[in-house]
Amino acid sequence: MDFSLNKEQQDIVKAARSFAAKEFPERAREFDREEKFDLGLWKKACELGFVGVFIDKKYGGLGYGFLEHCLINEEFWAVEPGIGAAILSATFGAELIQMFGSDHQKNTVLPKLAEGQAIIGTAITEPDAGSDVTMAVTTAVKDGDEWVINGSKMFATNGTIAHYINVFCLTDPENPSRHKRHSFILVPTTAPGYQAIKIHGKLGIRASDTAELVLKDLRVPAENLVGVAGEGFSQLMAFFNHTRLHVCAQAVGLSRAALEEAVRHVKGRIQFGQPLAAFQATQFKIAEMATRIRASRNLYYEAAWGADCGKLDHGLVAMAKWFSGQTAVYCADEALQVHGGYGYIDEYKVQRLYRDAKILEIYEGTKEIEKTIVARGVLR
Repeated sequence: MDFSLNKEQQDIVKAARSFAAKEFPERAREFDREEKFDLGLWKKACELGFVGVFIDKKYGGLGYGFLEHCLINEEFWAVEPGIGAAILSATFGAELIQMFGSDHQKNTVLPKLAEGQAIIGTAITEPDAGSDVTMAVTTAVKDGDEWVINGSKMFATNGTIAHYINVFCLTDPENPSRHKRHSFILVPTTAPGYQAIKIHGKLGIRASDTAELVLKDLRVPAENLVGVAGEGFSQLMAFFNHTRLHVCAQAVGLSRAALEEAVRHVKGRIQFGQPLAAFQATQFKIAEMATRIRASRNLYYEAAWGADCGKLDHGLVAMAKWFSGQTAVYCADEALQVHGGYGYIDEYKVQRLYRDAKILEIYEGTKEIEKTIVARGVLR
């Protein structure tokens, strides 16, 4: 099957790479060390059309597919993962609204996201509910024409900077099916009872905002329910099938960056009278990195193409997410290895890539969860 990019997609890749190369490198170490981000960069990316390209044209977006969004992710992460995450996660949750939201929610939220006037996040994980999301206990109880939300969330992307958060809530605890007990509710972060506490000390992607949420007697209108009550789990799985594709692209971008740093170093570093690149052990590392990157890209291209054509393959998405995440960790590790002691200090970019890589095997579904999905599909 031919997954070569068309002219428009190639132009998107070139534009994204050019923007990132111009804007990211100068501030990368600053954002990483200080665990912050300049929202002015996000605004600039919005103005140039890089943010939320999958949002439908009738809501102010460009109406592209998820493949195009992935292409931008890959190019941003190939330059600087932390900044790429901070910018493109500004629409983390727009997929849910576009797929399942009411007309009112779509018309209210999506244009603001597309135009760079608002940021959205999604809160799923809880202190005692991670991979098993059906154990989430944050409650939303109907009180007249309002939902009253109580509970806490961990690792909420954009928790302290978002204007809206999609909150995964327990709405029907007595339902005999554990997959029919939860719903998503759209929460404006200005609502009384919303508290976000920034998480400091992350291993990597420190420019991206991550927070703990405390929701206490938070009230929102009943119309803020996303889609149908009790369908939160199935909505989440559909959401993951798209956001996991974004992670695949992030992983390929980071892997490319690691390979580029490794190649640059081994060509210039002289040992035993010749460049490191002349040694077969080094060449084998470079060869495996390049091969894994190519395989990871082909996997996510095929999976994203299927999603955009209405032929989404849940198993293929899981396969691409697991393998590309593993590739990123492998490439970052090998790139640091060929740098030797130099790779262990923050003067060198490879040290940051090494820290940024690990999250790609964790968020949007751990590698263990992805392998389980793949295996179940094969064994079925």
